[in-house]
Amino acid sequence: MIKVFIVDDSALVRQVLTACLDSHPGISVIGQAADPLFALEKMNREWPDVLVLDVEMPRMDGITFLRKIMAERPTPAIICSSLTESGANITLEALAAGAVGVFTKARLRLKESLQQLAGDLARQIETAARSRPHAMPRTAPTPVATPSPGKVTSTTGFATTDRVVALGTSTGGTQALEVLLRQLPEDCPGIVIVQHMPEKFTAAFAQRLDGLCRIEVREAQNMDRVRTGLALVAPGGRHMQLKRSGAQYFVEILDGPPVNRHKPSVDVLFRSVARHAGHNSLGVIMTGMGDDGARGLLAMREAGARTVAQDEASCVVFGMPKEALRLGAAQHCETLQDLPRLIVQYGRSG
Repeated sequence: MIKVFIVDDSALVRQVLTACLDSHPGISVIGQAADPLFALEKMNREWPDVLVLDVEMPRMDGITFLRKIMAERPTPAIICSSLTESGANITLEALAAGAVGVFTKARLRLKESLQQLAGDLARQIETAARSRPHAMPRTAPTPVATPSPGKVTSTTGFATTDRVVALGTSTGGTQALEVLLRQLPEDCPGIVIVQHMPEKFTAAFAQRLDGLCRIEVREAQNMDRVRTGLALVAPGGRHMQLKRSGAQYFVEILDGPPVNRHKPSVDVLFRSVARHAGHNSLGVIMTGMGDDGARGLLAMREAGARTVAQDEASCVVFGMPKEALRLGAAQHCETLQDLPRLIVQYGRSG
């Protein structure tokens, strides 16, 4: 039985979320509170397996509370957030602080049945309960290369990109990508990323990373060129594919049904990289629940790409990398701290 505690200053939200989970046989809502200070008093009497947490609350905001929990007693947390721009930014701070998932409050206002909401929320809670949250570094790790002055914001002066790095991740990926991308120098090869994330959050996520990294990071738009010093993040609610025109790579953003229950899907990206870049690519599958990306990574390896999985010890959830290793899709494992070095070496090799 998974024990859940709900912290939200809205009595209505607490009521709806509790109603969503009441009938689920594997989940028990052991308590709820209107703010973190009340929550902590109750949680100390019976500690939950998963925390469902609002971020904008009185007395103590949810991010401060989450950081306290992650420092003292790391516990899987799902953020219950709005879809406003400010809400997205705050939610990304919470994800960076260690939260493992997002459930959007906007869905509570839609005419969805409690049964559907319960199923979706229960799946997130089950995923969170299997995760192993751990505190992420609060400052950027030592860079792998000396930065050149200024951030690259234009393609002017760059040679044609002939190598592509494709990253795929899910639960725990927001923290892992921050650790990885902050260490990359401006001459790293072009990067394409699928992070399982709701629509409207990816733009804020990319913008946040862009402010932290020496490379440029942004949400991908249709026909964006993949080039040195740029990381393109697939937009939430859309698939992203790699294409090639002559000697240059670019991305195509397209609609379509979910693949492996996800849109964007890592498999969609990896298969397109296998098809259009082949041996000129490096594929990295990172922390996440499920198996999205494993078969696509296998296609990349069979096309001549170098393929790597994040190791179990540094993953929040070792689902996607484990499946890739089981299929023989990943050639070997690397720790999260070693992945930046690997990417830089790959880009600078002949």
